[in-house]
Amino acid sequence: QVQLVESGGGLVQAGGSLRLSCAASARTFSVYAMGWFRQAPGKERELVAALTWSGGFTYYADSVKGRFTASRDNAKNTVYLLMNSLKPEDTAVYYCAADVGCCSVGKTPAEYDYWGQGTQVTVSS
Repeated sequence: QVQLVESGGGLVQAGGSLRLSCAASARTFSVYAMGWFRQAPGKERELVAALTWSGGFTYYADSVKGRFTASRDNAKNTVYLLMNSLKPEDTAVYYCAADVGCCSVGKTPAEYDYWGQGTQVTVSS
C-alpha cells in the first residue's frame, strides 16, 4: 500500500508560479513511476507530467512542456511539480499518482495504482 498526500495548490494570477508536493509513504520501493494528473470541470483526467522513481525518465504533456518541471527527493519520498507561467487553462484539480507496475511510464489514469486526494489550482486572468 502506498499513501500519497498532496499539498501546494491555491489561487494564483496568470503568469505566476506554484509548486505542488506529493509525499509518499515509506513503501516507495515498489513504485516504478509517479504521475501528475489534472482534471478540469467537465473534462477527463489528463496526465501532465510523469517521472520514474529512479529519475531516469521524465514525461511532459505538450501543453505544459517548458513551463512545468517534475522532480523528486528520494530522501523525503516526495515528488514535486513546479508550475511556472501559469495560464487560466491550467485551472484544475491536480492529483499525484503512483504506478507500481513495470517497466514503462503510464500515460492513462488506469495505469496508476494509488492516488492522492487532489489539490485545487486556480489561475485567474
